[in-house]
Amino acid sequence: MDAKQRAAEAALKYVESGMVVGLGTGSTADFFLRALAAAIKSKQLLDIRGVPTSKQSERRAIELGIPLTTLAEHPRPNVTIDGADEVAPNLDLIKGLGGALLREKIVAQNSAKLVIIAGANKTVQKLGSKSMLPVEVAQFAHEVQEPFLRSLGAQPMLRRTPAGEAFITDNDNYIYDCRFPAGIAAPHELAHSLRSRAGIVETGLFLGIASVALIANEAKVEERFAGTAAH
Repeated sequence: MDAKQRAAEAALKYVESGMVVGLGTGSTADFFLRALAAAIKSKQLLDIRGVPTSKQSERRAIELGIPLTTLAEHPRPNVTIDGADEVAPNLDLIKGLGGALLREKIVAQNSAKLVIIAGANKTVQKLGSKSMLPVEVAQFAHEVQEPFLRSLGAQPMLRRTPAGEAFITDNDNYIYDCRFPAGIAAPHELAHSLRSRAGIVETGLFLGIASVALIANEAKVEERFAGTAAH
């Protein structure tokens, strides 16, 4: 079994009948959607409603038969299960390589608990060590963001589709993928600098949001908790 699938299936322990569940986006989250759909179909879980974090996860949930709702109807989901591109020891994250960072963060921040599912290859000692940091920006005058991002030590690159066109998010924004050659030394300071800039809509820095991370390798799933040593 794939490590991502192992982590995703382990996350079902955090879901109980009657819950509203934030549905993550990406390949690892898709394993969870399949596991959740199977549990609903077998009546292992009853009265589940999902809040999708992207148009992609909405379509997938509909395909799989997961009943959907919205934050307007249920503003405090019981739990969100989602993947991550990097997981630091304190469970700070980089997310958004799938392009859904804004909606993912809105759903995660409004959930009672964020559970991250990931393979062991996503763990890092310092954010930015492996993954680029996605920064979502307004289309208007987006070019002015590139020199600003460089001033913060980033090597930014406008995300493009396979056809070479600018990638457009579910919210009609662009994304600059930012590489930090030495990693991100001060994530909170960087997040503050980015969010203070007009035209920057959101960043892939998910700091202090995750409660639990389920980290899987070929042999086991390790449960890690925010604010504590790994278990």
